[in-house]
Amino acid sequence: MLTPTDTVPLTGPLDVAALRHAASPLTVTVDEEARARVERGRRLFHALRHPPHPPHAPGGADRRIYGADTGFGALVGYAGRATDADQCDNTLAHLGAGQGPDLPPEIVRAALLLRTRSLARGLSGVSPEVLDRLAAMFATTFAPAVPRYGSVGASGDLIPLAYATQALRGRGHAYLDGRRMPAGDALTAAGLHPLALDGRDALALVNGTSLTTAATALALDAVRAAHRSLTALTCLLTDLLGCDTGFLDADLLRAYGHPGAVDVGSRMRRTLEGGTPSGTRPLQEPYSIRCAPQLLGAAEDALRYVDGVVAADLGGVSDNPLFFPGAGPGSWSGTDDVGQGKVVHGGNFFGQPAAFAADLLASVTAQLGNLAERQLDLLVDPARNGGLPPMLATTPGAQHGLQGVQLATTAFVAEIRRAATPAGMQSLPTNLHNQDVVPFGTQAALRAHDMAQLLGLLCGSLALGLRQAAHVGARHPAAPRCGGLLDALADAIPPVDPDRPLDADVRAAARLLVRYDRL
Repeated sequence: MLTPTDTVPLTGPLDVAALRHAASPLTVTVDEEARARVERGRRLFHALRHPPHPPHAPGGADRRIYGADTGFGALVGYAGRATDADQCDNTLAHLGAGQGPDLPPEIVRAALLLRTRSLARGLSGVSPEVLDRLAAMFATTFAPAVPRYGSVGASGDLIPLAYATQALRGRGHAYLDGRRMPAGDALTAAGLHPLALDGRDALALVNGTSLTTAATALALDAVRAAHRSLTALTCLLTDLLGCDTGFLDADLLRAYGHPGAVDVGSRMRRTLEGGTPSGTRPLQEPYSIRCAPQLLGAAEDALRYVDGVVAADLGGVSDNPLFFPGAGPGSWSGTDDVGQGKVVHGGNFFGQPAAFAADLLASVTAQLGNLAERQLDLLVDPARNGGLPPMLATTPGAQHGLQGVQLATTAFVAEIRRAATPAGMQSLPTNLHNQDVVPFGTQAALRAHDMAQLLGLLCGSLALGLRQAAHVGARHPAAPRCGGLLDALADAIPPVDPDRPLDADVRAAARLLVRYDRL
């Protein structure tokens, strides 16, 4: 696991742990292999832009390199600005149209780490200085201020990444040590120099899906943590109530036929090892207990699909056009000291895979949240909790125990359900029908990230209820692993006796679950 003092090389795979820790200062190194790739791609860009003999596309029409000296989007058929510096402004200025609150700085920094890693592949034609300046930023707490709304997730995350790029140039606003200020002041205070870009550099920084991928990856990381927490909490609930664990039988789950259920059931049996049923529970538990391995297993299967999409996006290159040194004919090709090479104009910036994955992640989050809320409801109900007091109140009426927490969890679930509408199929044409189909992956990813935060609070709420159940009369867990989790909760959170505001306790329980899981 990465820590703020670890080194992140730009050669080799990038994982979700690196994105998670990009919220804090990191040492990002531009190793010699990455620098050589980028320099080679940059030389090819210059060779193709200024060939000794003008290149020709099929049919004999001269071809330009998109963004180097052209207009953008629907205006690609018009000439851009005359100088490289002006072409950079031409790329970025019109994209300053975002609105809404700033995105969390940790998402923005994760997106820029992913963008840096993508550019380091050497296929984007950027100058090596761009990588050097980006790497220097990660050693500080600098984070561009980026508005939430404005990206359709096609041609990449144009508007949000333009705000990030402008902040790195000293324009707009940024955060430093958590304080929002003019970006130029933040750069100076951090000891950073403003980025100097030409049109190719600027377009490569904005014309990719790094924000969508980063938000999806961080949402996946949070949902996976909640999934593991909810699996452990279901075991603790089972043990506290003294439920028979036949619903976890290995033969039963193998007959079900789904690998996620088999794996979750195996994990739950290990957690409940050493436990004994009380003999006082019904023959068949409610579905929120009895069907937990099937539900959590289906979630595991779905999360594995999202794992694959995120891994592909973390390793991919999503901007346009791309430059392939040493390759054969493409859109058009040329030669110089880098050898044969080509530039290809295409659509790798189309964030549909992440959009579908984030929508699936939202569905998983909604059902996991529903499971946590239903288990808490079971726990506070004396008709189903084995005779514990209503709302787990020490003195019902004079005290109210988990009543307020249950009300809040109902609201959390309703909010998650409202947000779970798929975004990836709500295409709207824009940009004079140049972007006539769009994936809305950015909305799907950011929405999934929001939902994941609520799911964490639902797990914290359930954990608080289980801790309180032990205080008001539930038996001590018989399984050692369940007992260890309950002891950790009890050490961190005092019993609700008498009533007190529990918002901070829910957050503390949620944080403890993540730390406990990663020990």
